[in-house]
Amino acid sequence: MRQAYLSRLWSGAAVAGLTVLAGTGSALAAQPQPWEISFQPAASPIMEMIHRFNNGTLVVITLIAVLVFALLVYVMVRFNARRNPVPSKTSHNTMIEVVWTVVPILILVGIAVPSFSLLIAQHDPARAVADYDPEKTLTIKATGMAWYWTYDYPDNGDISFESFMLEDDQITDPETQPRLLAVDNNMVVPTGTVIRMLVTADPLGVIHSFAVPSLGFKIDAIPGRLNETWFLVEREGIYYGQCSELCGRNHAFMPIAVQAVSPEKYAEWAELAQSDLDAATALLAEPAAETGDDEAADDA
Repeated sequence: MRQAYLSRLWSGAAVAGLTVLAGTGSALAAQPQPWEISFQPAASPIMEMIHRFNNGTLVVITLIAVLVFALLVYVMVRFNARRNPVPSKTSHNTMIEVVWTVVPILILVGIAVPSFSLLIAQHDPARAVADYDPEKTLTIKATGMAWYWTYDYPDNGDISFESFMLEDDQITDPETQPRLLAVDNNMVVPTGTVIRMLVTADPLGVIHSFAVPSLGFKIDAIPGRLNETWFLVEREGIYYGQCSELCGRNHAFMPIAVQAVSPEKYAEWAELAQSDLDAATALLAEPAAETGDDEAADDA
C-alpha cells in the first residue's frame, strides 16, 4: 500500500480530467496521475498565478539555456586550436564584464517582481480576488491528528467532524473514490467564496502539513500554533491533497478531500450538518439524480 502511495507522490503533480463524481454530477476531480510532470489544473486564483509565474520563468530559463549552449558551440568552433594556432593573450574586456554582470541582475529583478507579488497575494486575497469583501469570507479550521484530519466550521454553528481515509475494503467505486485519496467525510466549501483556512495540529501530536496542489496552498500544521492561509474554489468538484510533512507511521494515509459545491447547496448542507452529518453528506448526492431526470425529460 505504501509503495503504491509513494509511486503516486513521486510521479509529481498531475493534470486531472473530468470525471463523473457521486454527489457532484459531472465535475472536476483534481488528483495526481501516474507519469505526469506538470502542475494539476488550476482551480483557484492563487494557483492560476502560480501557473503563470511558472510558465513565465520556464521561458526565461529556456532562453538562458539556449543562449549559453549557443555561446559554448560558438566558442568551440571559433576559438579551437586549429583555427587559432596562436592563441589570443586578451585577459580583460570591460564591455563584456559589464554586460555579464548587469544582464543577470536585470533578469533576477524581472523574476523577483512577479515572485514577490505572488508571495504577497498568498497572504492577501485582495491582490488576487476582484471585489474582495472580508465580511464575506468563510472560516474553516483544520487540525492534524494521528493520523487523520478534523474540520471545524465556527461560522456555521460550530460544525465539527473527523475525516479518515477510506480503507481498500471501504471503497465501493474506484472511479469516484481514488485509492489513498478518498475519505469518509469531505471538507465541504462553497464556490466563489474566499475560505479563511486556520491550520493547526493536536497539541500532543506532531507536525503535519495541509496541502491541496490544485488550489495552490500548502501550510504547516504545528502543535500549539495556529497558521492561516486562504483559497477560493472557482468550480464545483472534489480536489484532493495529502499531508506533506513526514509525521510518523501513517503519514502516507492522511489524504485531504475538498468538495466544492454551489453556495446554495452549501447553505443547505451547513444547516443540515449541524444536526445530522450523514444526512448532510447524502444531500450532496441529490443534484446528480436531478440532472439525470432533466436530461431524460429533454430527450423525451
